[in-house]
Amino acid sequence: MLLWLQIYLYLCRNRPYAWIANLCHACRIDLSLILLMSAWSPTVEGFRTIFRRPALSLAEISWRWSFGAAACLLALFGLFEYLDTLPVSTRDLFLLRSGAPAFVSRALAHILRGSGFRLLLAMFIVFSALAVLWIVIGSIGRAATLPPLLESIRTRARASAAPNPSEGSSTNLHSEATNHLVRSLAGLHFLRVVVFGLAAFALVGAAFAASILSPKDDPHPGIAFFFFFLLAILIFLAVTSLNWLLSLAALFVVRDGEDSFGAISAAMDLCRDRIGAVSAVGTWFGLAHLTFFVIASSVVGFPLSLLRIVPPGFVLLGVLLVTLLYLAAADALYIGRLAGYAAILEAPPPPVQALPLADASVPHPPFLQSGPAFADSPSLKPVTESTQTAVDQTELIVSDRPDASTAPEKSEENSPPPGSES
Repeated sequence: MLLWLQIYLYLCRNRPYAWIANLCHACRIDLSLILLMSAWSPTVEGFRTIFRRPALSLAEISWRWSFGAAACLLALFGLFEYLDTLPVSTRDLFLLRSGAPAFVSRALAHILRGSGFRLLLAMFIVFSALAVLWIVIGSIGRAATLPPLLESIRTRARASAAPNPSEGSSTNLHSEATNHLVRSLAGLHFLRVVVFGLAAFALVGAAFAASILSPKDDPHPGIAFFFFFLLAILIFLAVTSLNWLLSLAALFVVRDGEDSFGAISAAMDLCRDRIGAVSAVGTWFGLAHLTFFVIASSVVGFPLSLLRIVPPGFVLLGVLLVTLLYLAAADALYIGRLAGYAAILEAPPPPVQALPLADASVPHPPFLQSGPAFADSPSLKPVTESTQTAVDQTELIVSDRPDASTAPEKSEENSPPPGSES
């Protein structure tokens, strides 16, 4: 901490900062890359896309809410069809109308008896239809939002790299490329459905494993619940990680024309090569999402507090309005996060320029001027033109030295033949 305080005080007292070039040259740091990173921020580009390209957020909200509305209608239809298959006798109606909790629970148990298979069949049909609907709508919606998003980021990157950017490659797709794009995106969405399906089976297996720890003869409900909770957290982390990776892979389908598995491989390469930038974008947008969630959770309590004063219909309408606003903000943040990842891929190259030579008259900071370790270090001396071009005239060049392999041969040629002295 004291070292950084010395650096800060020295910068405040000295206007010429040429010694920074010396220090960066000694540490092999490219100043142009640092300046470019400060000028091009993927996180800032993601938030800028949300505010300057609201049509992308509206398109994302449109296809997501269309799927949500269709899913709600399909679930209600399946529920009504299941309830229509339940037999209700006159005795059950009498017990239900009595209002007594014991009689109502007894009537419900009698009505629902033997309907477990029909319930499982109805859930299977509904979830299968929702999976197909998600694959179709999600693929079309993502194919509609990602090309203009990438084009917007590329335009920003060209404008950041040059004051007068030339027209670059466009993301206009032909019909054949569009078909390949939709097929690859459909493959990614199918894999996402498979991941969530396996997660459901994993939760059932976790519940079964937890029940083994608490048998009827020696029950331990606390241990069983803790074990199930731990397995549920692990399953949740695995599912969210795979779902995030598959959503990131969609960028490479649109940007590079990869197929489903090629896009997944490219997304893993990006996470390995640019883990810092990817983590920064995910962290900032995750914090923004958490902030909106906390605000929505706090605001939704206001209409609930008026439940005794305001009619229940208005309270329900207020809760629904706050929920929809939160979902709209979450979808907009999702588009911004994808734009941030695209900004990592489309970052302009660093400008190619030589580091400026430092002036030898500029003094080093105090922490570099004191100490034998720094005073005798040749790497921290000022980089000047004389030190770059000076050559030791007394040092022999390799070509000036006699070759060790040819030296004995020359000595043998100059020596007289044997017996000549006699």
